Amino acid sequence: MTSTTPDITPGLEWVRQRGMGALAEKMGIEWVEFSIDRCVATMPVEGNTQPVGLLHGGAYVVLGESLGSMAANLHAGAGRLAVGIDINATHTRSATSGRVTGVCTPIHLGRSLTVHEIAVSDEQGRRCSTIRITNMIKDAPTPA
Repeated sequence: MTSTTPDITPGLEWVRQRGMGALAEKMGIEWVEFSIDRCVATMPVEGNTQPVGLLHGGAYVVLGESLGSMAANLHAGAGRLAVGIDINATHTRSATSGRVTGVCTPIHLGRSLTVHEIAVSDEQGRRCSTIRITNMIKDAPTPA
């Protein structure tokens, strides 16, 4: 008998247990792949546009920060917390329909800092935005 339940990688299971946050949920971000070496998520253009119908530049950044911050927290490990300290984005094309896909890869994975690059492409595979995020890793606060 074959199972109809999709295989869930340990990284995706970790994301599902942790949750992606209210903003990412409101923007329709969906995780596709998640590991320390590579994270992938998609986001619809519809509902995340500027008044002229282009995907909002801030939406690209939300997708990039969601990917980069979650990847940094997976790298940080239990009892540690990664928090963003710098993010920048260069938009080179405008998506107007469908979904965009963000692919996050590490540039540096250190004990106290991580740097990730997120390439966001449209459904035709054309790069629309390149985002770079730096996260600081620290001990997680202890519950009061």
